[in-house]
Amino acid sequence: MKSKILVTGGLGFIGSHTVVALQQQGFEVVIIDNLSNSSLDVLAGITKITQITPEFENIDLRNKEAVIDFFEKYQDISGVIHFAASKAVGESVENPLLYYENNLSTLIYILQQLSKKDKASFIFSSSCTVYGQADSLPINENAMIKKAMSPYGNTKQIGEEIIMDTCKVYPSLKAISLRYFNPIGAHPSTEIGELPIGTPQNLVPFITQTAIGKREQLSVFGNDYPTSDGTCVRDYIHVVDLAKAHVVALKKLMDEALDKNYDVFNLGTGKGNSVLEVIESFERSTGKKLPYKIVDRREGDITAAYADTNKANTGLNWRAEHTLDEALESAWKWEKKVFKNEE
Repeated sequence: MKSKILVTGGLGFIGSHTVVALQQQGFEVVIIDNLSNSSLDVLAGITKITQITPEFENIDLRNKEAVIDFFEKYQDISGVIHFAASKAVGESVENPLLYYENNLSTLIYILQQLSKKDKASFIFSSSCTVYGQADSLPINENAMIKKAMSPYGNTKQIGEEIIMDTCKVYPSLKAISLRYFNPIGAHPSTEIGELPIGTPQNLVPFITQTAIGKREQLSVFGNDYPTSDGTCVRDYIHVVDLAKAHVVALKKLMDEALDKNYDVFNLGTGKGNSVLEVIESFERSTGKKLPYKIVDRREGDITAAYADTNKANTGLNWRAEHTLDEALESAWKWEKKVFKNEE
């Protein structure tokens, strides 16, 4: 019998790619998404890629009764991958209570239901933001957790603590927190990809929207950082690689191959690229010239962050396979399709 997996936020950027990866590995998937930052069109994209339409429930996970009712209806859920959360750093500073409610109460309600099961697996969508500006690079999982720079970052730190404390009390619950670095790109089919609503929060959608003509030019925030070319350095990972890591981590939990019932893993490429290097890579892989200007630094930006991936490479037997050029080329193909559909 196929294992039934709940993917919350399963119509979002990383969630949708993970649903595809799960279905391709034989899992039965149920998606919960309230469509606040996604579209039902994504469900059609998932179906086109996999020839399977996952079950879908439009539920706001802040509604505790709705969460209870869901787990009553789907009593055969054996694992949860939890993406559903608000994720804009700036917005979290302006509206902290929204972020604490949306990102923490939903997590608690799901864990309350899983704790009642004889056996359950849980994957948490965490972030490298928990490290802040690390004392040394690359960043491994033992790096100090710094005071969060934003309410969003704080919800990831607190979320990890909630899961860890819960696992101590419920040995039947097995969980992994996956700390992503910077997910980019799109599925090679161009059926799903990153769909930012309003102004993008991340570099690559800004690049592709500028290249297609939606934006006049790209703003590069600061060129006076202590890096090779003065611009910020990040670890950019292809979303397809990231999605595969969730499936590998879930199987590890379900096969009971984890030494303990809670652990954390970094997910990145292990290589840092500056903003200017990303622009150069985009121009090289797509043949598109990108207009950009250097502007003042942006508040809250750290200088550099890239992953030490050894733990995931050995502990999960996973590693990122796609190059930066490949990721940017896929993001560009996706942008062109989105733009054509909007015309």
